[in-house]
Parts: sequence; C-alpha cells; structure tokens
Amino acid sequence: MREDEKSLNPDFSRRGFIGTALAATGFAVAAGPVNAQAISTDSTGLAAGPQMIGTLPAYVARPASGSNLPTILVVQEIFGVHEHIRDVCRRLAKLGYLAIAPELYFRQGDPSTVSDIPTLLKTIVAQVPDAQVLADLDAAAAWAAGHGGDAKRLGITGFCWGGRISWLYAAHNPKLKAAVAWYGRLVGDASENSPRHPIDIAGQLKAPVLGLYGGADQGIPLDSIERMRSAAKVAKVKTEIVVYTDAPHAFHADYRPSYRALPAQAGWQRLQDWFKTYL
Repeated sequence: MREDEKSLNPDFSRRGFIGTALAATGFAVAAGPVNAQAISTDSTGLAAGPQMIGTLPAYVARPASGSNLPTILVVQEIFGVHEHIRDVCRRLAKLGYLAIAPELYFRQGDPSTVSDIPTLLKTIVAQVPDAQVLADLDAAAAWAAGHGGDAKRLGITGFCWGGRISWLYAAHNPKLKAAVAWYGRLVGDASENSPRHPIDIAGQLKAPVLGLYGGADQGIPLDSIERMRSAAKVAKVKTEIVVYTDAPHAFHADYRPSYRALPAQAGWQRLQDWFKTYL
C-alpha cells in the first residue's frame, strides 16, 4: 500500500481485507493482457486508498483537503474494482470530486481470482442481485455525506455492467443529481436477480442521465439504443444518448484492445460537462 493510501484509512489492514482484489495492485486477470497505453493517474494532492464502509469494501479518492465535495459513485465493470476503476476514481478526484468505487461483488466472490470471463459471469456476476447493488450504493452515498461529501451533489458513473447499474440507480435514488452510463446494457430478460432493465425504468428516472455508447458494440444493438431513447422521452428529467459511430464496446477501457482514444476522450469531456451542469 502506498503512503498516500495509508493516510486515508490507517486501520484498513486490521479489517482483514488486505488480501483481496481491492487491496491488490494491478488489473483483473480475466480482463486479459494489459496494453501499454493504459493510463496511470498519480495520487499527488489526493487522499486515495481502500476504505471500509461498514462491511462494504471500497476504493475512495478525493482531494487531500476540502469539504462539502461533490460526490461521484463509480461502478465497476464485470472485473470488479481493479486498477482501471481505481484510476478513474483518481481522475475524478483530480477534478475536485470525492469518488467512491464500492466492491459490489464482495459477498459473492473475488473477481481477481477468476482467470476467464465465462467463469466470472457464471460464478460471480450472475449471482449478484440488483437490489443488493442499489443498497450498497446507497450505503456508499450515505458514508460520503458524513465524510466530506456534499449530499446535495451526488452523481454516479459506471462502465459496462456498471453502466446498466447507473441507469437503474438514476431511477432508484431521488437524491441523485446526475448519472453518466458508459455502454451499459439496456434490454434483457427478467430474472430473480435482475428483474428490471434500463428500458423498463426509463420513465421513472429521477436524475438526468447521459448515455455513452459505441456504434460498433456487438453486444448492444443500435435498435436497443433507439428503443431506450424513445422510452426515456416520458421521463421528467433530461436524458441524452451519444453514439460514437465506429467505437466498440469498452472503448473507454484504456488498458484493453477495445480502447479508442478519440471517443474515450470525447466521452470523458462530456462526462465532465454533464457533472458540472447538474452537480
């Protein structure tokens, strides 16, 4: 653990979580080889590191000083809170936000120990109930409000699996002020753990949502994006969905071959503008 991480939560190792993915360095094994282009954001001027929120492990990054900070919940990809998600938190902290990435699979398993995506999806991801995830995000937001965050300026962003969750959370929490969903699945079959999908709650959105999608995403058909646009027209808040024509799924994931610099950078700028507007 780096010195700047120790300062955030000095008793973290005594909680017995130091051996898990959140305390480890590096990227999830199942995500594959890490590209040399992976962005690395330092912690200069930040307080950043693992944090326990009750029994919920999380990674938190924030400016080293200041209070009443706008808060962003950062929701993981299927790979959990690995280095890319931690880096996103540090990027947001550099912009003046208190960024929290809760480890939303911790009850079901440790994604860092799984070496392939099919096994990860079957043994961990599919076992995580949406209701549990939304409750854990509520707990993270409540913790932030008591630890330097401004409860009146709460946002959320998420990637892939976390993009879908960001849509759901925008219909769940009336205190949320803004959401940015990166290539989150919009439609799907109902199940016990996932009874509703973004298309099902589009008219119930309580916060403005910006959706960022790839036109070459083979897992999210363009017709599902158009259906979501149409369904969200009845929402009482603003929604906007931007499609980057030639971008594949996970175009923001700079550590993977799917990364596309231009749409990733454009999307990141849109995220900043969205949060500045609504937070």
